[in-house]
Amino acid sequence: MTALIDLRSDTVTLPSPEMRRAMADAELGDDVYGEDPTVNRLQDLAAEMLGKEAGLFVTSGTMGNLVSLLAHAPRGTKVILGDEAHIFRYEQGGAAVVGGLVYQTIPTNPYGDLPIERLRQAVQRRDDAHEAAPGVLCLENTHNRCGGTVLSLDYIRQARQIAVEQDVPLHLDGARLPNAAVALGVSLREVAAPFDSVQVDLSKGLAAPVGGVVVGSREFIKQAHRARKLLGGGMRQAGVIAAAGIIALEQMVERLAEDHQHARILAGGLAELPDVVLDLGTVQTNLIVFRLNPDRWSPSRFITAMREQGVLLGGSGYNQLRFATHYGITRADIERTLLACKNVLAPRY
Repeated sequence: MTALIDLRSDTVTLPSPEMRRAMADAELGDDVYGEDPTVNRLQDLAAEMLGKEAGLFVTSGTMGNLVSLLAHAPRGTKVILGDEAHIFRYEQGGAAVVGGLVYQTIPTNPYGDLPIERLRQAVQRRDDAHEAAPGVLCLENTHNRCGGTVLSLDYIRQARQIAVEQDVPLHLDGARLPNAAVALGVSLREVAAPFDSVQVDLSKGLAAPVGGVVVGSREFIKQAHRARKLLGGGMRQAGVIAAAGIIALEQMVERLAEDHQHARILAGGLAELPDVVLDLGTVQTNLIVFRLNPDRWSPSRFITAMREQGVLLGGSGYNQLRFATHYGITRADIERTLLACKNVLAPRY
């Protein structure tokens, strides 16, 4: 029986052979005491690659974002972010639940940026006892719900200038930041430079089995470390999984270009099929977000029909559907997926 092609998410990636060997051979210690040499190496490597003073290994991107917000913002202050941000949509309001922070959302543009003037108004400090003060400003790059779109370096610099003027820290949910760097043709260091803190997920396109890293100043990481402990994120011989993260950063970044190419091929063929609504301009990295004619298709019906063809995909809110290309997916898988789409959407194609 032919194996299913799993394009639900780049989180379904399996570790590479090099990762498995590194995990088996990892030098270990107790990370709660700061004595796991492999964890320390991963944290130092991430900080160096992203151009920051220090790093912190966390179990997930969600934890990475939460410890960052807790480290930056005092209770009762605002987390300013887009209304389509992953932090706002998919992380259970953790900053409010745990940190007593207030979410203030800004309408998100179709390509993932926030209108600069709206951002400026939200961040501006006011001498008004009625308002919560701004605590931290968050951007997302690449933007998940907008289809893996990439923030331009010029836009990021504008956001940075506003944050500096108002003395508000700027945090990046960079779960797929390596995809953004590859798409822009720049280093991780360059795209991360304007931010006070950055979280990068190691278990998406970079294919590590677990974890992410947060980077920033030494003082920020000290506070983030305390927040990680509060959340139960202290780990012992965590070098077993950190070893895969090292391979992820050293070996798996540049290969993301292959995922981007596969996404463009798949999106180009998909856009030609009946009942598909897809803005090809959003297909900038490895995600393809699209809709179907609601008079003929519900997302669940299409997902079921595609599974019967041997292909898995996922929903993405607002009746959207999503394919995610990733490590382990071949050009032949992309061609088979396109054939499946044609069989379902245009059986006489």
